[in-house]
Amino acid sequence: MDKLFLMIGALSGAMSVAADAFGSHGLRAKLEPRLLEVFETAARYQMYHALALIAVAWAATRWPGSTINASGWLFVAGTVIFSGSLYAYTLTGTRTFAMITPIGGVCFVLGWILLALAARNG
Repeated sequence: MDKLFLMIGALSGAMSVAADAFGSHGLRAKLEPRLLEVFETAARYQMYHALALIAVAWAATRWPGSTINASGWLFVAGTVIFSGSLYAYTLTGTRTFAMITPIGGVCFVLGWILLALAARNG
């Protein structure tokens, strides 16, 4: 799992940089400032959790087990749901996407808690 989480984290980091560049250069003239800020929040949280996945990959080599794996998958799910829903909302204007964003936030929080538990129990 460590290699998988490292790979997903690295790819997610690259996607975050690309999304931020797209927002800064391709969307600045097309989105109202509030929506551009939402898009940038999505990219920022994607980067935070790409780095978190890299930390999970490292932690999985020290404390392998279901807790660390669950932490990694929660970070993946959180990124898809939180950042993905914000990207979709800003690009489509469909508020339904923004309504599921908090589910991704809960995934992030649970992922961090499980990472802490994995370290404590490891």
